Amino acid sequence: MAPTARPLGDHLREWRQRRRMSQLDLALEADISQRHLSFIESGRATPSRDMLLHLAERLGVPLRDRNPLLLAAGFAPVFTERALDDPALEPARRAIDMVLKAHQPFPALAIDRHWTLVAANAALAPLISGIADPSLLEPPVNVLRLSLHPQGLAPRIANLPEWRAHLIDRLRQQVSASGDPVLERLLKELLSYPVPEAANDAHTDHAGIAIPLKLSTKAGLLSLISTTTVFGTPVDITLSELAVESFFPADKKTAAILRTLSLN
Repeated sequence: MAPTARPLGDHLREWRQRRRMSQLDLALEADISQRHLSFIESGRATPSRDMLLHLAERLGVPLRDRNPLLLAAGFAPVFTERALDDPALEPARRAIDMVLKAHQPFPALAIDRHWTLVAANAALAPLISGIADPSLLEPPVNVLRLSLHPQGLAPRIANLPEWRAHLIDRLRQQVSASGDPVLERLLKELLSYPVPEAANDAHTDHAGIAIPLKLSTKAGLLSLISTTTVFGTPVDITLSELAVESFFPADKKTAAILRTLSLN
């Protein structure tokens, strides 16, 4: 027998609880009555397609997970998922390429929702080459695994306890927000890696403004801060899950080293 489809109300309730919102919270956010929302969750009322998409927007449901909501309510899926090399995504690929190249001589990379490396500029290569386990650089490259694996970049990160805590916290937030089983497995894997001694980097000099990545290289110690850029109004699932991580020098010494490396 085919498995019974989950009712729409179960989907909505799960997302609402994941966002730690009461029915009243969501009703106020969506500008509808709590009674109406209660009827939708209980199955006593069927929302229109627009109302369902409105609720999904207010809940911050990823585009990938909005199609199952629509299907549960009897509507056709709205959001497409194209391969990154699809001609329709060529403008997006071109935009990513422009951002990456414009950021040189500083490192920048594009990742998907699972932290898989999609693209990178030339400034990244000298920073990740020569690791103990070259297989970590074989596609598909997972950026978090590469960063925290004891045979990856971890031995080169001078403030590993702090940087590890930062990355683990980001991943935990993603798991909590999405419930993605792939991210859950990745988090479990990263937590199984040896935990570094935190005492070596208990005191930092970034004054609380941003957590730096302090990376040891043959050219010297780099101190980098990062930003994350996403597409503003995507309607394609693939595009909505892409992000560009750009690293900036936190001091003049780092900037000088990166400029020198770019000339080699």
